[in-house]
Amino acid sequence: MHVTRLVLDHFRSWTHCLIDFEPGVTVLYGRNGLGKTNIVEAIEFLSTGASHRASASAPLVERGQRTATIRANVASGGGDGADVADADGDDGAANAEGDGTNHDSAADVTTYTVTIPLRGGNRARINSEASVYLRDIVGRVRTVTFAPDDQLLVSMDPARRRGFLDSAGAQLVSGYYEALQGFTHVARQRAQIFRQIAQDRAVGRDISPLLAGLDAWTGGFMDAGIRLTRMRARVCAALQGEFASIYADLADDGSRATMRYTPNFTEALPLLAVDGTAQALGSDDADDAPDDAPDEAAAMDAVRRGISGHFQRIYEGEVAQGRNLIGPHRDDIVFELDGAPARDYASNGEMWTIALALRMALFRVLDRMPGGSPILILDDVFSQLDATRRARIVDFAASCDQTIITVAAPGDVPEGIDARLVDVAAVKEESDASPW
Repeated sequence: MHVTRLVLDHFRSWTHCLIDFEPGVTVLYGRNGLGKTNIVEAIEFLSTGASHRASASAPLVERGQRTATIRANVASGGGDGADVADADGDDGAANAEGDGTNHDSAADVTTYTVTIPLRGGNRARINSEASVYLRDIVGRVRTVTFAPDDQLLVSMDPARRRGFLDSAGAQLVSGYYEALQGFTHVARQRAQIFRQIAQDRAVGRDISPLLAGLDAWTGGFMDAGIRLTRMRARVCAALQGEFASIYADLADDGSRATMRYTPNFTEALPLLAVDGTAQALGSDDADDAPDDAPDEAAAMDAVRRGISGHFQRIYEGEVAQGRNLIGPHRDDIVFELDGAPARDYASNGEMWTIALALRMALFRVLDRMPGGSPILILDDVFSQLDATRRARIVDFAASCDQTIITVAAPGDVPEGIDARLVDVAAVKEESDASPW
């Protein structure tokens, strides 16, 4: 799989941009502020429906404009993808329903177009077909991005690690992006009801209508949260083995790194046992799973009862704070190095190695899925790495179908990379001069 052409309109700092790509390694070079990262961010957004640089879509639209557009021609030599971690048991890649094109052809090129309005929902189009939701194309183009702040995946707050889970899940699990959107919507509505209850109670208004609505939203919150929890457990279970193996190879010092998913809905453990993903919680938590996993219906009933009881205990706290105090929005991944929490004990170098191993594990899992090898994006990472890690990344990049690298100057690219160089300043000058 590789991008052959990328066209941007009013995306970030780009009023217009057109770049042709080839298989192999492409280096985008230019001084800071020219928009190198914006180019690869557009490809990442097309792939995962999100950006590692922004939590919302509005910042992606050029200032003073109402809409941004990403258009990419993508060549794929593989067949339609297959989901390796589908919590619902569906076949097929993430959102990979047939689009009317022949993906078995080595020369097949599909055009994906994403429209990002300043307000409202994002839309997408495949070739010249009718407009669809963004979720309908997320996961069709696969990418793995290495960024300068990747070590913060280990050291910073859980939101970063959930962001990784979501970008990985969008590509690995059929329906993940839709499930995430559904949970986010329900969570916002439920939190709004809590705030309204607090306001009405303060002025003596009858809150019984709000309580009736809260019951309905709480049921939806549980269902959406359980679904997302199961999907995230499958994502972690798919990555764990590769992550541990790659870390051992990168570190080459006998140290051992592990990762485990820590769902905030702890009551969901019986369902994860049914799914066969309890190992994603790590050995200590997995030991709590019953030897004979219950069937789906019994497990779901037990989980819902447990979560309902939890909600009853924290009701006053949720009203007082106006937010949801439990749920997948508080999930985390715990990384351990030789049995100790990496966040507390790992050095900067070890955190970098953990982050690199995590990204490479995602690449390997995606690469094993039918549908084409992922596009590797290295966004200004070489300056952050020592010589040994740079050499490992160079070897890794050389083995990929397509790698896109951003650097400030051509000399920043390590030796040993046979790459096509693209001067971003020249691209910008040509784009600004084009009549469009």
